Formats: sequence, C-alpha cells, structure tokens
Amino acid sequence: MRVLDTKGILLALFFGLILFVFGGISYLALMLVFFFLAIIVTRYDHELKRELGLYEHERGWENVLSNGLLPSILALLSPLTGPMPFIASMAAVTADKFGSEIGVLDPKDPVSIFDLKPVKPGTSGAMSMLGSIGSLAGSCSISVAAMFVFNINPSQAFMITLAGVLGGMFDTVFGVLEEKGIGTKGTTNFICSVVGALIGYYFIK
Repeated sequence: MRVLDTKGILLALFFGLILFVFGGISYLALMLVFFFLAIIVTRYDHELKRELGLYEHERGWENVLSNGLLPSILALLSPLTGPMPFIASMAAVTADKFGSEIGVLDPKDPVSIFDLKPVKPGTSGAMSMLGSIGSLAGSCSISVAAMFVFNINPSQAFMITLAGVLGGMFDTVFGVLEEKGIGTKGTTNFICSVVGALIGYYFIK
C-alpha cells in the first residue's frame, strides 16, 4: 500500500537527503520515526475512518511539504541552533498527527474551541478527549525516540513533550481559521511545526 503519491515520494526523498547531509543520521532517523509512526496511526482502525470519510490512504506533496520543510531548514541551521528546535518541531507535527488520526475515533463528537459546541469528527479547530490523549502520546513518542537518537536527558525529553503538545494546540487554534476559509491544512501544519521549533530554540537547553 502506497502512503505517498509519486510527487510526495520524490519530495520526501529530497528532504531526507537534506536531513542526512546537513543534519546527519540522527536527523534522518528521527524523521523516519515520525514517518513510520504516521503510517501506523493512519492505518489504525482505518475501516471506521473510511466509513466516516476521513481515511487518507495516500498523501501528496503538499502534506510532505508542510511537515518536512521546516525540519529540513532546521537541519541546515543546526550548526547555529543545535538539535532542540528540530526535535521539538518533530514532536509538534507528531502530536498533531496523532491527535487528528486518533481523535476522529472518539465515540463522542469533538467540540469547537471557538464556541465549545459539538462538531463533526475531523473538523479543524476542534478537540476531543481521545484526540488530546493521542496528541500527548505522539509528542511523547518523539521525545522517547530522541533520548536514544540524540541522547537527550529526561528533563529535555519532558520539555520536548510539552513543546509538541503546545504546537499541536496552536494547530487547533489556527484550524478555526481554516474552517473559515483562511489557510489550509498545510499552513496549519506548518504553523504547528514553527511553534514547536520556537519553543525548542528559546526554552530547551
């Protein structure tokens, strides 16, 4: 089963090359962790997602761009910034991915953060209990992986987890604008990764 279309595969390979050349094997390894986690969480209970009309079995280059552009830039800047912005940005996009894919499986409808009214599963700018738990699990997964890949300490891993969750929350906030026709899923994903990176740069040492 293909998870990316042809353009998505080519762009992913390009970003992977940048990560490896400028960041090293650790940067590429953490991106691969995200990639495989994304496949697993997307496939999880995919039959129900298909019934809901929310199953995206093949992603395009836009999705790869929104999730891979900033991490690749951070790999280029790593001699100046260090690895924390990169790790935190990956935690944020993983938190968002888990929150979205797991949240739609909540038996209760999510609520809009704008007016706290129930909305359809998959609506941008909405939150559910299961989605929030999924977001935390996704961010924590990257933090744990970074402890092995980047040899960060538990305190740093804890802060990375928080950065990822906060990034995912900002994705939800900007998702409200997306529902109003301002921006796209790609732009909210990118903002999510930027928030994570900024927290990683300024607050995690």
